Amino acid sequence: MSLDQVKRAPLPERRAHRAAGRGADGAAAGHRGRDRRAGRWWTPWLFLAPALLLFLYFKFIPMANALTMSFQEVQPYLGNRWVGTENYATVLGSDGFRDAAWHTVVLAAGQTAGSMLLGLALALLMEGRGRRLGFVRSAAFLPVVVPIAVVAELWRIMYHPTEDGMVNSLLGLVGFGPSGFINDPDSSLVSIMVTGIWRGAPYDMMIFLAGLAGVDRGLYEAAKVDGASRFQRVRHVTVPGLRSVFSILFILAAIRGLRVFTEVFLLTNGGPDGSTEVVMTLIYKLGLEQNRLGVGAAGAVLLFLMTLILTIVVHLVRRRESK
Repeated sequence: MSLDQVKRAPLPERRAHRAAGRGADGAAAGHRGRDRRAGRWWTPWLFLAPALLLFLYFKFIPMANALTMSFQEVQPYLGNRWVGTENYATVLGSDGFRDAAWHTVVLAAGQTAGSMLLGLALALLMEGRGRRLGFVRSAAFLPVVVPIAVVAELWRIMYHPTEDGMVNSLLGLVGFGPSGFINDPDSSLVSIMVTGIWRGAPYDMMIFLAGLAGVDRGLYEAAKVDGASRFQRVRHVTVPGLRSVFSILFILAAIRGLRVFTEVFLLTNGGPDGSTEVVMTLIYKLGLEQNRLGVGAAGAVLLFLMTLILTIVVHLVRRRESK
């Protein structure tokens, strides 16, 4: 239809013609938009490429090499020899492996529970807004950003076993005798656990603070009107509202506990008398100190499988509870 015919046509026909034109233009624009979006599917991957390349080169390729090495007797410059599952049998049958695994589980459980409870308590105390609270939160978060080597050296000095040691001096004020701490087989594991809790609790505190921001304030007011105490409000309102945060923190803290190495290595190196030997320090000694890299790789794979199983179990439990 020509322009003159459109102008001479009745009003309903002219409206229908304009609507058809707009529909065709909209369809063409939508088609062009889809083509444009389809042609740029690679844009997000372009931005992710540098990080993915770094992960590939420094993480995924070494992981694949470690998996291969765990089935080989590694002989630098002489060529590796395939030994099958012999390395895994060496790790599982090595002296002290069961004790190291037990120490790792105890240390991971204690640090996880302690850091989560202390982190929740700190979050409840520091919840709210204000310049002073911001400063206190930043100060409380300092143990997380301080290098672990500095933290270990600090606590090693604090744990000095003499009566004039810092912690022993504080214990003396309340009537307790001096303790050997990391130098005593009966208290060394607990001493390392306290150090891990001190360092991990501020990290959990920040995540709890983020979770508390999403709890409905109306529930607190309703519970207060019903006569609920502070403890009852925390138990029946705060804790259920932070259920998803608890599951995430449990996985993170448990993984952190299972992979503990630096603080144990720097404070006790598995001593005294193997009382703080964990899986990571045992792997280090088998693989690097004894120059059996295949055995060390097998131990690392076993630790990875333990962490993976724990993560899957927690995920399945969380999924079942959400149904």
